[in-house]
Amino acid sequence: MTMNKIRPVILAVVIIFTAFLAYGLFTMPKPQPVDSEGFSSQRVLNDIEVISREHHSVAHPQERAAVRDYLVSRLESLGADTVRLFEYDSLTGPQNKHVVYEFDAVDILAEFAPASGKADQNTTYMMFVAHYDSRYSQPMPKDTVWSYGAADDGYGVGVILETVSQLLKERDCWNQGVKVLFTDAEEVGMLGMKSIWEKDNYVFDNVGFIINVEARGPWGPALLFETCPGNEKVMELYARATDYPFTYSLTTVVYSFMPNFTDFTIVKDDIPGMNFSTVADVNHYHTDLDNFSNVSARSVQHYGAQILPVAREYLSDASYSDKKALVADRDVTSFTIPALGLVKMSKNMYKILNVIIFVLFLLVFALEGLRGRIKASRVFRISGILLISTLGVLLLFEVCSWFCALACGARFKPFGVVAGVGFDNIAMIVMTILLIAGCKVFYYIFRRKSAREVTSMRSSAVANAIAQYSCSVLYGALILLFILSAALVFTLGENLMFLIPLTCATAALILWRLTGWKGWMPIATALILLHAYSFLYALAMALTIGAYGAVAMLAFLDVMVLIPMADIYVTSSRK
Repeated sequence: MTMNKIRPVILAVVIIFTAFLAYGLFTMPKPQPVDSEGFSSQRVLNDIEVISREHHSVAHPQERAAVRDYLVSRLESLGADTVRLFEYDSLTGPQNKHVVYEFDAVDILAEFAPASGKADQNTTYMMFVAHYDSRYSQPMPKDTVWSYGAADDGYGVGVILETVSQLLKERDCWNQGVKVLFTDAEEVGMLGMKSIWEKDNYVFDNVGFIINVEARGPWGPALLFETCPGNEKVMELYARATDYPFTYSLTTVVYSFMPNFTDFTIVKDDIPGMNFSTVADVNHYHTDLDNFSNVSARSVQHYGAQILPVAREYLSDASYSDKKALVADRDVTSFTIPALGLVKMSKNMYKILNVIIFVLFLLVFALEGLRGRIKASRVFRISGILLISTLGVLLLFEVCSWFCALACGARFKPFGVVAGVGFDNIAMIVMTILLIAGCKVFYYIFRRKSAREVTSMRSSAVANAIAQYSCSVLYGALILLFILSAALVFTLGENLMFLIPLTCATAALILWRLTGWKGWMPIATALILLHAYSFLYALAMALTIGAYGAVAMLAFLDVMVLIPMADIYVTSSRK
């Protein structure tokens, strides 16, 4: 056995280049200046700077009123047909905290009808929703802090104002109208949205589509993290119209299990829609760090690159004049692979795809066994060891996360959202590096042991032993992914994090055996990494260090596919 000297370099380039792609190079829009003719993040930031000058929570009535007045003036300056205030008196919240605030909530509603001659009482509208109150007091390990609301939800308010400004340039092409709803008191249990929904529901009578814009931290890509039930037609619109898509249908499933809600929660069962948000990072969310100095123009631009083309398509297409045009009974499975774009298919088609991949994997696994390249007993033993190791990784890194929280005096909730660990991102990066290093060390320790067990001193025998070891580890990992994929797809209907590495590795193995060319391995590696970098980042940011054990577990499974694939690629043995 010999090592091909150029192949490790090729793998290194693949790993680095896919990281750049996954984290924004060529896959995120560039921020646009204030004089841009298109969507400008800088104009959005100008609005956010005004909105976030002072705390404006339900505990700050005068400051909140100032923000409200500014938003009313901005909507009027855009040429709204009407701007109305909906006042709801003597509200209290939050009920589950030691401090209960008493306040009046005032929602802002602006309407922009299609150009003259196209509007009547039957006109359908799309509605943009964001809240303009900032987070109330937030107890932290060392102090109680208040948010300035620059991202949450200055991003939502500012993005909507700029989006409407752009859409109005094409008002003559509208077949539908636009409503803008800036809600109050979202942070205390969505009371502004609940109040208008329950007491003035007629506002929504002619609304056929809703886009809610939120922010969960100031950085990172804008994620379409939630859609309405029966999202088939909504996702068709998104796939057809949007630039720079970033979404996973899996996040809608995950979000349904989390104790988090937005204004979209109130309406999503009745009106088709989308919910967008950034997801990084928790220490800049609902704290005093959510201020103007920490806003990200690139994140703001990414909102616009998705929302503006979707809204433009909806308003200009006459088929959406029917209020129920986006209503559907079926959900779709969708996910984004950076640089490659959006993949979307029906749930049934996704299950059929799974079955095809499962059959192909079992077929190639059986053929490898019949040809003596692997031993089934050894593969299953390795798969069992990897299963135990996966659970060990889950527990080990949860314990590590607990120590990080303990060091900062933060409250730790296993597999829950943990704030107050100031170095959480660095800690997760370091733990990921240690995980990868540990996997490589143990892999090569047992690889060397396999080589030593060969009784023959011939180099070809040693090479074959190592080749069989790397294939056995790879198939052991894939067997585990196969079992997990099958279990999830027929229960939750979502198994993306397991199916992609299983699919790519299986395809590479089949093509390698058919063509004898090992170049399929780095191609499969690139595809797996494009997904893993992006998805695991979003998951880690959303779940925080409190659930890093779960993220590390998924990363471990990816790594245990990638390491033997790399080993197969860089060694000269063809077996």
